[in-house]
Amino acid sequence: MPHRIEKLCIDKGLRMTEQRRVIARVLSDAHDHPDAEELHRRAAAIDNRISIATVYRTVRLFEEAGILERHDFRDGRSRYEEAPEEHHDHLIDLSTGKVVEFRDEEIEKLQQLVAERLGFKLVDHRLELYGTPIETKKP
Repeated sequence: MPHRIEKLCIDKGLRMTEQRRVIARVLSDAHDHPDAEELHRRAAAIDNRISIATVYRTVRLFEEAGILERHDFRDGRSRYEEAPEEHHDHLIDLSTGKVVEFRDEEIEKLQQLVAERLGFKLVDHRLELYGTPIETKKP
């Protein structure tokens, strides 16, 4: 049974080599937003013939097909996630690089209102928040 991303590739008519299948599976199993180097590390642990160049070519192909979304979270690395079925935003912890996905209806409504106020119909947006954990004071 193909994983989500592998199935999307097949549905879009992409030729699926064994190395692309491994990369697709690694991406489907990812619960984070890995960069190409991390994808390579994970894929090469399954099939050591997969090169970093293959990973870069594959993520570019998947991105062009609308299967992956690329993010640049100010850390100098492109990071990837499966193109979401439902919109969400990201909060990036600058101290660890951890990415927290969230959706907030108030923010969504506010963005719509701002666009309308400025005379635009909002057709897409991307919100990235950057922060560090709040230190809790101990009594």
